[in-house]
Amino acid sequence: MTFSIHGLAVSRGVAIGRAVLVASSRMDVAHYFIAANDVEAEIERVRVGRDAVIEELQRLQTSISHMGPKEAPHELSALLDVHLMLLQDAELISGVKGWISDRLYNAEWALTTQLEIIARHFDEMEDAYLRERKADLEQIVERILRAMKGVASPVVASPARATRKPMQQDLLLGDTVDVPLVLVAHDLSPADMLQFKQSVFAGFITDVGGKTSHTAIVARSMDIPAVVGARTCSQLVRQDDWIIIDGDAGVIIVDPSPIILAEYGFKQRQGDLERSRLTRLLHTPAVTMDGEKIQLLANIEMPEDASSALQAGALGVGLFRSEFLFMGRQGNLPDEEEQFQAYKRAVEGMQGLPVTIRTVDVGADKPLDSSVHDDAHLNPALGLRAIRWSLADPAMFLTQLRAILRAAAFGQVHLLIPMLAHASEIRQTLAHIERARAMLDKRGIAYGPVKLGAMIEIPAAALSLKLFLKHFDFLSIGTNDLIQYTLAIDRADESVAHLYDPLHPAVLQLVASTIEECVKQGKDVSVCGEMAGDVTLTRLLLGLGLRSFSMHPAQILAVKQEILRADTTRLAPWAQRVLASETPALEMTASAQ
Repeated sequence: MTFSIHGLAVSRGVAIGRAVLVASSRMDVAHYFIAANDVEAEIERVRVGRDAVIEELQRLQTSISHMGPKEAPHELSALLDVHLMLLQDAELISGVKGWISDRLYNAEWALTTQLEIIARHFDEMEDAYLRERKADLEQIVERILRAMKGVASPVVASPARATRKPMQQDLLLGDTVDVPLVLVAHDLSPADMLQFKQSVFAGFITDVGGKTSHTAIVARSMDIPAVVGARTCSQLVRQDDWIIIDGDAGVIIVDPSPIILAEYGFKQRQGDLERSRLTRLLHTPAVTMDGEKIQLLANIEMPEDASSALQAGALGVGLFRSEFLFMGRQGNLPDEEEQFQAYKRAVEGMQGLPVTIRTVDVGADKPLDSSVHDDAHLNPALGLRAIRWSLADPAMFLTQLRAILRAAAFGQVHLLIPMLAHASEIRQTLAHIERARAMLDKRGIAYGPVKLGAMIEIPAAALSLKLFLKHFDFLSIGTNDLIQYTLAIDRADESVAHLYDPLHPAVLQLVASTIEECVKQGKDVSVCGEMAGDVTLTRLLLGLGLRSFSMHPAQILAVKQEILRADTTRLAPWAQRVLASETPALEMTASAQ
């Protein structure tokens, strides 16, 4: 039966495909695709894990057989029998083998996926006792996962291994074609998204998240449709359901009828045609109708993203989010050499164009390890994160600074510091940079010059611009956090996502005043937050005087199209009217150029 689920539209376009559920587990379970020649090894890992649990339970049975009824009641023995029976259940075993061999799921993913399918069968049983056996199934799967973690080293999940050809599936008419897959999850951490980044998914759906959650950001960077904040979607959708994601309207359609499928198929083709037309602008300079040259830069997460930035026509990297090198490593942070090699690859990959590397920005919605939750602080978004975290760990900070300075010997590098607010933080940061240089001098290691920049993402920083411009060569406006902190909105919380407003008068005033002060002092300024890649805001930012935009590579051509159609001499007075309005969004709609 066809039904729809509503969420937040965060990445435009239409995706049609089969649902792939990332099953939740009390254990931190990796999800990634394996190579075809690793199928037997993955099946063997599950078999070894299951056999280890069977042996463990059989040992328990032997030990309780020598105990009296008080020490080991009959119910305990019966429970072990149930668990042993479930461990040898044909549906569990064959299902896991199927997910591994047919879909190339890694062992843990296959196990938790099959758990979810069988658990749904238990939920549908009328007998209360049988329904409760679902808990037993969950327990034995947990045991297998633990055994696998103890007896076998998991295959490293890397983006390179997360790429495969979609499986041949039977469609509605029985045709054998490549079937796109749609990822459905309760939530995805930045590290999860990074693993899936180069995979086969045609779209993403999550129960939680906001328009600037990292799931949304990465989906936009991949230029694939996504809906977040869909509440109970992962519970309502079943494995392999046909799904339509309408990334423009924020709607998910489950089990669509042939008529709906045809309608969205047409809409999908229209979107593909529009993207194809945009590629004609690839080598066209970004110059407005009145001759203003605009710098279009790319935001990247990994060194390998430099190639996609160049392919999209970026004139450099405006934001390299270095924290992705630090995440999901269970506390084993990258050393200086590993970081240096990563930054060097990015710099060389941009072939002489500038690369802006932001020092590590972790905390709040970007924990280092997805399995570690910050329960010690009520509001980690206001706690020890970004530059605060770096200054609290000088050894780590100096290691990163040395690596960045060394990479600067191989090309243009700009060093960007996040979340500064205080003069004391600025002084400490500059002192650490000088100390890093002195350490490299002492070791006789070459390094290059860097331009120093600061993120303007806290209202206090936006209101202290003269202090910042006294010490820094350029500023970069991080609109995602600037909006969050100005409006006191958790950008990852879907319950208040409707209040997250880039067109709020206070937000626009802070953005406009930052651009104006930088222009007045002859300092470079860019916007590197999601506002930069939003084509509905391109003309407003041009009218406010912005001449440098940094965004995901996939958004560059669409923004360039808006720039080529713009006349800043007409946009400037219009932007001031929008800025003075109590309702900027309505003013833009009523008087857009």
